[in-house]
Amino acid sequence: MSYPHYADLKGSTVFITGGGSGIGASFVDAFTSQGAKVAFVSLTSEPAEALCDRVEEKHGVRPLYIQCDIRDVVALQTAVERTRHDLGPVTVLINNAARDARHGLESYSVDEWDDSMNTNLRPHFFTAQACLADMKEHGGSIINLGSNSAILGLAGYASYVTAKAGIIGLTKAMARELGPHEIRVNALIPGWVLTDRQKELWATPEAVEECLAQQSLKRTITEQDVSNSALFLASAASAMITGQSLIIDGGRV
Repeated sequence: MSYPHYADLKGSTVFITGGGSGIGASFVDAFTSQGAKVAFVSLTSEPAEALCDRVEEKHGVRPLYIQCDIRDVVALQTAVERTRHDLGPVTVLINNAARDARHGLESYSVDEWDDSMNTNLRPHFFTAQACLADMKEHGGSIINLGSNSAILGLAGYASYVTAKAGIIGLTKAMARELGPHEIRVNALIPGWVLTDRQKELWATPEAVEECLAQQSLKRTITEQDVSNSALFLASAASAMITGQSLIIDGGRV
């Protein structure tokens, strides 16, 4: 796969949450292809190290992988600090990590709700906070990953949908507050991206057919469709775009 090229991303330091698989792995590959210095956190080491091997073989540079549970804010802050120490000031932050576990309303517990928020929403705020000093000095771009499940109001995972709706509000609030420091904050809102996880758990032929019937563009969405847009939002090509939600869902209604 090839990516559009943004020369200004060369040499920048990029921090990505949930970079070990799926859309996050595509982000790692895409930004490394631009000559950026990429660090990412992921919970599971084996697939993350395998990704580093593939990216190094392809681009000649090995990303920095840091094992981290994003629910642990101190560990997340420590990962940002290590990235700063090893690679330089963070000027691109991609808050990608999420968990779309299915559940109903009746039996869902307080602890399960809190765990969902601590995975799908809280890290976005605290990673941005950890990168703030760097970006105040050098400028920067923060990209928060939402989901069109919040726009469509999909059933079956209300806590995830709630968190993804919160990301849109958080993005707007952060963009307003950080704009005077030349820090841009935008949200990427993917539709149903058929990652390996989705294919294994939920992407039955019938479900995919139903989704495509609702899309204006009649093909499934890939990880690269999302990472192409992330490159744009991170680069100077989007210099006057902030507080926006870029929807990548094939025109699904």
